Amino acid sequence: MTLQQLRYAIEIANSGSMNEAAKRLFVSQPSLSNAIKELENELGITIFERNNRGISISAEGVEFLGYARQIIEQTEFMENRYTGKKRSPIYFSVSTQHYPFVVDAFVMLMKENRVAEYNFSLRETQTYEIIEDVRTLRSDLGILYINEGNYKVMNKLFSDGNLKFTPLFNTNPHVYVRAGHSLAGKELITLKDILPYPYITFEQGENNSLHFSEEMLSFTQIEKNIQVTDRATLTHLLLGSDSYTVGTGIMDAELNGDGLVTIPFDSPEVFTVGWIAHKDRKPGVMMSAYIDILNDLVTRNNFDLKTFLL
Repeated sequence: MTLQQLRYAIEIANSGSMNEAAKRLFVSQPSLSNAIKELENELGITIFERNNRGISISAEGVEFLGYARQIIEQTEFMENRYTGKKRSPIYFSVSTQHYPFVVDAFVMLMKENRVAEYNFSLRETQTYEIIEDVRTLRSDLGILYINEGNYKVMNKLFSDGNLKFTPLFNTNPHVYVRAGHSLAGKELITLKDILPYPYITFEQGENNSLHFSEEMLSFTQIEKNIQVTDRATLTHLLLGSDSYTVGTGIMDAELNGDGLVTIPFDSPEVFTVGWIAHKDRKPGVMMSAYIDILNDLVTRNNFDLKTFLL
């Protein structure tokens, strides 16, 4: 087993394609494929499963890649420390539900980062995809919520994927509307209040289950519903109409401006927002730094974390 083979395996996992990895590594695909086969034969495991649709990471491969990333990262830090050799880019990826504070933390990470070269990824995506991204090591972290209605299903998925959920804060559902909305002046919003207005939700794709819904509340009585796929579109719709959405109540004025307001919704439900990571993967430098920033944001904004769901 060589460091080069480990780097090859990591690049294949990052790109999700043998062809793309070969291009990035400036090697031929047959050479890359042979190197991985030799590694698998030596270790007696299957790292990548091949099929007509391409490759996927096996359960053994997920564990192996967790160790491989640790070895390569530490090797590169040693090379930089003692030989002055330029390190390859540091990779860090987050998959998340559509939360402004996640973007805030990412901006802070970029400002604080002093590494000469890096490759970061921030994916705002669907809940089921977040779990899959972390399970298959496409992302280092996944950020989502659990509540009384979905925690059994979510924790089963976490357990099956060898993932660990770590809570960040608790919140009650809040309604988001434009500042000039007729509901903007209320101190508490009820279901009766919102029934006449369009409800904007995020599209959940093929895994269209209440357990994977990003919105904290689902209303069967709602007659007007608009589905979107990104946060920018949702924000523009909120600012330009009498629509509303439901979320954590956390909003960054610098990113969203002063045009939106949040009002607590009349509901006893508590939602725990947190992050998931692979149990077999020791946090790298960037992952640890990002988690520290998230925790600092929680502390500075006095988010609640008295209890959380297991």
